[in-house]
Amino acid sequence: MPSPSDSPSTASEPVTLLDVARAAGVSASTVSRILNGTAKVAPEKREAVEAAIRRLNFKPNLFARSLKTGITMTVGVLTQAIESQFYSRALKGIEMGLAESGHSCIIVSGHWNAEADAASLKLLTSRRVDGVIILTGNIADNEVLAVAQQQPVVITERKLEGPNVRSIDLDQKHGGYLATQHLLALGHTRIAHLAGMEGRPHAQQRYLGYLQAHEEAGVTPNPHCVVHGNFTDRGGYLAAQKLLDSGEPFTAIFCANDESALGARLALHQSGIRVPEDVSLVGFDDLPLCNYMTPPLTTVRQPVYEVGLYAAHTLLEMMGYPSEAVHVPPLELVVRQTTRAVAPD
Repeated sequence: MPSPSDSPSTASEPVTLLDVARAAGVSASTVSRILNGTAKVAPEKREAVEAAIRRLNFKPNLFARSLKTGITMTVGVLTQAIESQFYSRALKGIEMGLAESGHSCIIVSGHWNAEADAASLKLLTSRRVDGVIILTGNIADNEVLAVAQQQPVVITERKLEGPNVRSIDLDQKHGGYLATQHLLALGHTRIAHLAGMEGRPHAQQRYLGYLQAHEEAGVTPNPHCVVHGNFTDRGGYLAAQKLLDSGEPFTAIFCANDESALGARLALHQSGIRVPEDVSLVGFDDLPLCNYMTPPLTTVRQPVYEVGLYAAHTLLEMMGYPSEAVHVPPLELVVRQTTRAVAPD
């Protein structure tokens, strides 16, 4: 049973750092240095302090500590569309990557707008976060480098080198090639492409992979069968409707991402077009929804969760915390039930 000295004087009073020091039999400065991660003390003293913290249910004043040390134990994350399964997977990876470090996330969204990206990034830096992770976005390289002068930055879907900046960018062109080559190998020569948002580098890279696969196969793609969407299910639906309204012949569609494929699938269904009996369909990302489409979607697997995990661990390493390496696998084709050999004429 704890002695009176182990607890604050009344039940209503908050537990203080001095209470922990008295209970552990050490000085208040020792407790402070242990909490800040700067103390080199004997194992038995550290164990006594940690036991006292647990016993007294001590909650450090993080605001006061941040004023003193400049460390807020928060990480800023700039994303684009929180409601998207793509970004939610990446955010889950970041959350799990930070879990054991004690850091919390402040998440803001740029909504695919350069001005909103810049404003959101300014908001994060004003909150004095310890580091920043940027999941895609339209913010200019020089603005990213400027933020990196204040705190470490990890950015995805971009190759950017500079002081205090790390980046990761997967081979999107190869992913577009894998999707299109799969359809060509099944005998499809009239392959439509529901492209991503115009001006987005990854949309362009996937389209270049589509062109490369055609070139290697000696097949000339129909430029009128390339329709731009916006990486959303609604955008995929509208792009597929535009393709159908054009009257251009096609036997397969490569969609720039899975959410576009979801919208395209609905447009095909409403037009009485069967998948894969009449038209084969391929997506990109391998989001959880792929397994639950009717039929399950053939797609290019992008390790979205692992990218988030990598970003978190890399940022922790840049901030001076021990962190294990994260393996990010390459893109790969996942064949399910939305593709089949082209039907003979």
